[in-house]
Parts: sequence; structure tokens; C-alpha cells
Amino acid sequence: MDNTASQIIQTFGNKLRIRCSGLLVQNDRILLVKHQYLGGGQNYLWAPPGGGVEFGDTIQESLYREFLEETGLVIQIKHFSFVNEFLDPPLHAIELFFVVEQQGGILQTGYDPEMSEDQQIISEIAFWSIDELKQEPQVNLHQCLHNCTTWEELLSLQSYLK
Repeated sequence: MDNTASQIIQTFGNKLRIRCSGLLVQNDRILLVKHQYLGGGQNYLWAPPGGGVEFGDTIQESLYREFLEETGLVIQIKHFSFVNEFLDPPLHAIELFFVVEQQGGILQTGYDPEMSEDQQIISEIAFWSIDELKQEPQVNLHQCLHNCTTWEELLSLQSYLK
């Protein structure tokens, strides 16, 4: 097993994590982050920006921090949308999704402070259209994007996804 994959398991695996993520749609495109060594197929996963809730931080504080770390953007949270359970042993997370809007910052590929500098898993950020998502293998997309046919549909979800 590769050193980065081992660090992912050591850092995030074999425990239940609480995560928060933001759905940012601008100009009919959604902002996604490419994580290496996650997902299937080509060993990467495109997912909305977000990350772990740290002890002592509110979920909102965590989402602001994670969005800035991963994308360079400052956001405002509009509303809570849905809960997703991610279970791909040894990884297990309860993910809280929020609809957000950009308030400032400069879009740039960020980093994951829980990973060492030479083993960063964030490799790219990009805005995607619905048509572009349909061209990507589902195994390389976060499961909340699998059945997405319109952004309105995604942004109006109010349920538990599994």
C-alpha cells in the first residue's frame, strides 16, 4: 500500500467522523474538489468542498474553515440541506451538506492540513456542469452527485442519503 493511502487510513480510518460540506453553484456549475486516493476506478473522488468537524468548533465554523482551506473562498451558509452517510471501510463518515454562496476570496487549489505536505490528497478544484458530471464515471463522484439531473434538485434535497 502506498504511503499516502496508509496515512489516509491512519488519519481518517476505523472511526466514525462527522463532516460538513458546502454546495456552491455559480453560473450553472458546481464547485468540486478532486481527492486523490479516494473513490474507485481511477483512484480519485470529486466531491463538494468540506471536511471534518473538529472538537470545540461549531459545524458552521468548521465549514467556513474547510472551504477556505480547500478552495481559498470565503462563504456564507444559506441553509442546511441534507445528511449523507459515507461508508467505504475503513472510512465511515456522517456528512452534513449546506447550500452556500461565495462572499470573497480567490479560487485556488487548497490543501488538507491533516495530511503531511508531501502527501496532499487535494489535487484540483473545478466548477462542473451537469453535462460534464454525466461524462465522469460515477465511482469517481461523491454519491450525492450520482442521480443529479438539475442543480435545483440537488440544492433542494432535504433527506438522509445512503
